[in-house]
Amino acid sequence: MSSSLDDLIRKAAVLNAVRHDGKANPGAVLGNLVGENPDLKPRAKQLMPAVQRIVTEVNATTLDALRREVSEKWPADLAREKQEEERKLPPLPNADKYTTIITRIAPNPDFVLHLGNARPTILSHDYARMYDGKFIVRFEDTDPRLKKAQLAYYDIIREDLKWLGCEWDQEFIQSDRLPDYYEVAKTLLSKGAAYVCKCEPDRWRTLVAQKVACPDRGLPPSRQLGRWEKMMNGGYGEGEAVFRVKTDITHPNPAVRDWPGFRIVDVNKTPHPRVGSKFRVWPLYNMASGIDDHELGITHIIRGKEHLTNMERQLFLYKHMGWNYPDAIHFGRLKIEGMNMSKSGMMKALEAGEYSGVDDPRLGTLAALRRRGFKPESIRQLMWEVGPKAVDVTISWDNINAINRKIIDPTSHRYYFAPDPITTKVNKVGADVKVNPPLHPQHPEMGNRSLTVHSRNEVATLLLAGTDRTTLATNRTVRLMGLFNIRPIGFEGSDLKAEYLGDSPVEGGPPILQWVPEDDKLPVTIVLPDATKRTGFAEGDLSKEVPGSIVQFVRFGFCRIDETSPSGITVYFAHD
Repeated sequence: MSSSLDDLIRKAAVLNAVRHDGKANPGAVLGNLVGENPDLKPRAKQLMPAVQRIVTEVNATTLDALRREVSEKWPADLAREKQEEERKLPPLPNADKYTTIITRIAPNPDFVLHLGNARPTILSHDYARMYDGKFIVRFEDTDPRLKKAQLAYYDIIREDLKWLGCEWDQEFIQSDRLPDYYEVAKTLLSKGAAYVCKCEPDRWRTLVAQKVACPDRGLPPSRQLGRWEKMMNGGYGEGEAVFRVKTDITHPNPAVRDWPGFRIVDVNKTPHPRVGSKFRVWPLYNMASGIDDHELGITHIIRGKEHLTNMERQLFLYKHMGWNYPDAIHFGRLKIEGMNMSKSGMMKALEAGEYSGVDDPRLGTLAALRRRGFKPESIRQLMWEVGPKAVDVTISWDNINAINRKIIDPTSHRYYFAPDPITTKVNKVGADVKVNPPLHPQHPEMGNRSLTVHSRNEVATLLLAGTDRTTLATNRTVRLMGLFNIRPIGFEGSDLKAEYLGDSPVEGGPPILQWVPEDDKLPVTIVLPDATKRTGFAEGDLSKEVPGSIVQFVRFGFCRIDETSPSGITVYFAHD
């Protein structure tokens, strides 16, 4: 293990320890390390022994000493940590009545996580850590027919959570827990708190609209248990019988009246991706979720206010079983200007081939944001600012970009890039010119780039940005960044003719433009947020950056290196 890699691990461990009262978590450290250094991802498993060793050393150090180390070695990170400390989430309701705070998120693995999912995820995770509690991930995959889980999405969601920095303490998968749900079903039937309904769907809708009980509702528990056995052993087909929880048949909300808890699924037609055709009776959302929240000891449910009706339904289940309902926080809708956050809408568009994949830059998935160069810290900061408020919130991309810009700006190397380049011939350049601009103007310790402009017969050939064509046509003097001044003479075909005007900056503030040496150019394709592509050339030193690095193209914007090849580099545009 190299000393430089040990230094990276120690930095991640110390920062993690400072965030958590002096005790770093190896899993979180590894996740942050890989998140900040994507080139290490293929080696993640091999890195864990070194991470555990260094975390042990860090955790044996006093918190004051760790804070001093951050202050001396990584002051920019210390400033960010202080900002984090200044932001506080409001306290959880009734937190003092629980020995241990336990929160959960419950993704359905039929799609990846998107920006809207980040809100309950980050809030649930961070509240658990705030109270030194437990954070649970529960995969809700009990709908083999309509919201069918896909095996790939279980792991993609896990990766999304690790990238967000939301490491979980326990994981449960509902398709493993069907026997537990069946036990509760039999208890409810035995209590006379549920029944097996054989009404045709249209007949049921008519009855419930009229606030009239289903004829099957009044059958004794022994008959209900017999029907349950028929559901379980194949005596009924799909749609022929439904397990219902007794509520108030005159409840003002028809959706609450005797809601369905279990239904039969023809798993020969639609087998479950994990358990195949092992089970034919499957719980619906409110049954499985309600049972799990009790049996897993959830103290606080943090979710959108669209679940208020679900809480009303589940309260009847809890009353029947003699359980205490968790404290529930229902926040308002989160909307992003100009972005469709509908999971079903995104899935349909993907199936129709409208997007290239779940990381298409036009999507609001975490995979897409990650590919574009958004940092998990920016998403966390955004969700803390929004918080668990009950009101609806609309956020502009300007807000999101501003947060991310503050985070990535201090660490992003600078490079020149000429989109839609104009070949420029500069006369009267008497010798080769070599310059070494800094990789970051505020951080000289990052080092410098090296650019050389060759003069052949006193003519230097450069590439300028096509977006500066008007500037070049309307100004008598132009300054090339860190190089020299030129006078644009005019275009000959597609090439620009110009004249060398000296090295010293010119009074009066002429336009300052970026440039790329013709002899050291690197082809670049930029994928923009609308999925269109922009091509051009960057300076050759860009080839030293590894995939996953975030750079700033001067006067263009921040981009993430996505792929390198002999033919050039592909980057994804984040924002300006």
